[in-house]
Amino acid sequence: MDTLITAGRVLPRPSAPVPDGAVLVRDGVIVAAGPRAEVQAQAAPGAARHDFPTGTALAGLFNVHVHLAFDASREMLAHFLAGSVVADARSRLASMLRSGVTTVRDLGDRGHLGAAVRSSLDGEAAPRLLVSGPPITVPDGHCHFFGGATTSDASIRSLIDENAAAGADVIKVMASGGQITEGGADMWESQFDARQLALIVTHAASHGLPVAAHAHGADAIEAAVDADVSTIEHCSFLTGPRSFDRRDPVAERMAARGISACSTSSRNWRTIVEKLGDEAAQAMYGRLPWLEEHGVRLLAGTDAGLPGSVFDDPVGALELYEWLGFGRRRILEIATEDSAAGLGLSAVTGRLEAGLAADVLVVEGDPLASLAALRNPLLVLARGRAAV
Repeated sequence: MDTLITAGRVLPRPSAPVPDGAVLVRDGVIVAAGPRAEVQAQAAPGAARHDFPTGTALAGLFNVHVHLAFDASREMLAHFLAGSVVADARSRLASMLRSGVTTVRDLGDRGHLGAAVRSSLDGEAAPRLLVSGPPITVPDGHCHFFGGATTSDASIRSLIDENAAAGADVIKVMASGGQITEGGADMWESQFDARQLALIVTHAASHGLPVAAHAHGADAIEAAVDADVSTIEHCSFLTGPRSFDRRDPVAERMAARGISACSTSSRNWRTIVEKLGDEAAQAMYGRLPWLEEHGVRLLAGTDAGLPGSVFDDPVGALELYEWLGFGRRRILEIATEDSAAGLGLSAVTGRLEAGLAADVLVVEGDPLASLAALRNPLLVLARGRAAV
């Protein structure tokens, strides 16, 4: 059955708004998107209609870094260790869809929870879910509690094989330490050397899988780039507690090789600015415009599941880019088509274009005039299925 969506404006791409537009969906796929008269002429006579005269239709949003195993509370780690439940993870995924997110990448769980959630959906309306399974780490290293600690090249290969067999879409490696693992490496300290990272990339490639590298430290980022990972998560360029070393040649290699960066900043950025002050916060978050200037593709991801990093406020995270001086058009590109490109999904989703999946978000108002419009979803379709 055809579904015809008309709106005051349609954004086939954020750079090409169409006033008084429409989107035609058939069998979960976009048939046409553009001027109303042209699109509705292609609709079947009995098409279901949704009219939003003051709304904007755009591609569904991305969140490329979440942890469905965590509940975003201050006690999230204790709750996780007590046991992750598929029903809870499903509920978090559903809240993301209602907020306008139609593609999600889970970058770390235990016991292949993400894959179990995906298998449980059985045709229901839900975001497209990409999963990594347990990340590769070192004994007692960052996020070792996910079960991915390795001790040798052989155990690294074995974990990659296991994750691939369980349905992983990406291999995650903790190239540096992090802040939620007591007794592990500091955020700026490397956990794997360049040779090991190259081994991980090569073995993942034997399964046709890309590699996402958690890397706060400048050395870990450089080693991950040299190993040719696909995405750098956090990409902080830390060398100490509040010291940074943004390396121009590394950013240039990232851009040249098509390695994307995900800031993993949630709506918590406002609290961090208040705590650190504008100058220190600019020193930390300023890596994002710096990466943009170097031509590095930026991806939208929030580390949802960590304390305060909620699942249902993608806009709060995107407003960081506006604070940093990014234009709203550019921010919408990062949240849709650029994130699709970074995950290798440009031929699947990220734009309102004939032949792509019907991942459609309709909001009240115009997000090109105010990002706050994204807080008012009127309709969300994931592969043609409406959020409930």
